[in-house]
Amino acid sequence: MNNSLTEIDAAGFACELKLLRAEIDANVGEEDFRHLKKIEWWGRACSILGYLTAPIFPNPISAFLISQGNTTRWTIMMHHIGHKGYDKVDCPTRYQSADFASGKRRFIDWLDWMHPDAWKHEHNVLHHYHTGEVTDPDLVERNIELIRATKIPAFFKYIAVAFFMCPWKFTYYAPNTFWIFQKNRNKKAGVKDDIKENGNFPGSELLLPFSKRSIEFWVQCMLPYIGIRFVLIPLLFLPLGTTACFYVFLNSLLAELITKIHTFIIIAPNHAGDDVFRYESRTRDINEFYIRQVVGSVNYPCGNDRVDFMHGWLNYQIEHHLFPDLPLLKYQQYQPRIKQLCEKYGVPYLQESVFVRMRKLTEIMVGKKSMISVHSVTERKLAEAESNLEPVMA
Repeated sequence: MNNSLTEIDAAGFACELKLLRAEIDANVGEEDFRHLKKIEWWGRACSILGYLTAPIFPNPISAFLISQGNTTRWTIMMHHIGHKGYDKVDCPTRYQSADFASGKRRFIDWLDWMHPDAWKHEHNVLHHYHTGEVTDPDLVERNIELIRATKIPAFFKYIAVAFFMCPWKFTYYAPNTFWIFQKNRNKKAGVKDDIKENGNFPGSELLLPFSKRSIEFWVQCMLPYIGIRFVLIPLLFLPLGTTACFYVFLNSLLAELITKIHTFIIIAPNHAGDDVFRYESRTRDINEFYIRQVVGSVNYPCGNDRVDFMHGWLNYQIEHHLFPDLPLLKYQQYQPRIKQLCEKYGVPYLQESVFVRMRKLTEIMVGKKSMISVHSVTERKLAEAESNLEPVMA
């Protein structure tokens, strides 16, 4: 892969992307909402079948179906509706960003460890507008620096990565997003901020309910999820007997583990690998911003509902980072056009199997490989020019 971006006509690339976006917007309509409803019901069908079979005996099939239903509510429904993908579509307001998972609808639309408002701020604002930068809260290479830098045999590092994958949503993602949310809320309210940085996992201080902030996290995030998912739902099956109730509980635990592993595999590799760029400075303008979104993101195989559903629609990461507020169907329809534009302008476009990308992510996490680190297109151009100068002898 050519690591230099200096020869790209960034202005021309941005201009054609804007023209394509105008075309996409003109074609957004009723078919997009019908498509969303279909995918939503695929997820609901998984949940229904999973829970209907869960009381029979503990089994991976019921657990996987429950897990797939949970994953659909997050990576497909919450992710794209929360990004305003359906705000311009003629549909009920509960499918638009202001209402979905908001207020009383939180536990109906998206039951998860994370608070919807906290996740939307961390993901939609900080991650999307700082992709691959040192201020990106989801920059894996920085967040996992402790494992990368530790001088231990590689075998133990791989074990650590595997262990991190299993509980990552409630040990890392939920507390980190809520910690950022609390900090941002204090800033907006003009409240004196006594929240201190605590390494790459600042939210870890919320995991133990020993402070006002951590108690709020437990009340808003941990206890509601645990109470509904692992207490209330299994108790609904009590009329079938205590054994059936216990089997639902066991299948719910197994589904939780599957969800953690599945979402980690389809989410974490999206912006990591020794062929992916990261930046040490802010983007200079919209032209460079578009390039960064492409070279800092990775696609998986895509193109039809079945494949996209199993990838949680995260297989269009390049297109999603260029245009975050599109309906699901539009990513399918316009991904080939965006890929062609990247090829036309020489913008590196990565698309590989999720398992290949998982291997490359793991190499980054254990410190075997590193990402391509640069400052900006302009600064890189200056650095290259300086490196070509012959040394002057004093």
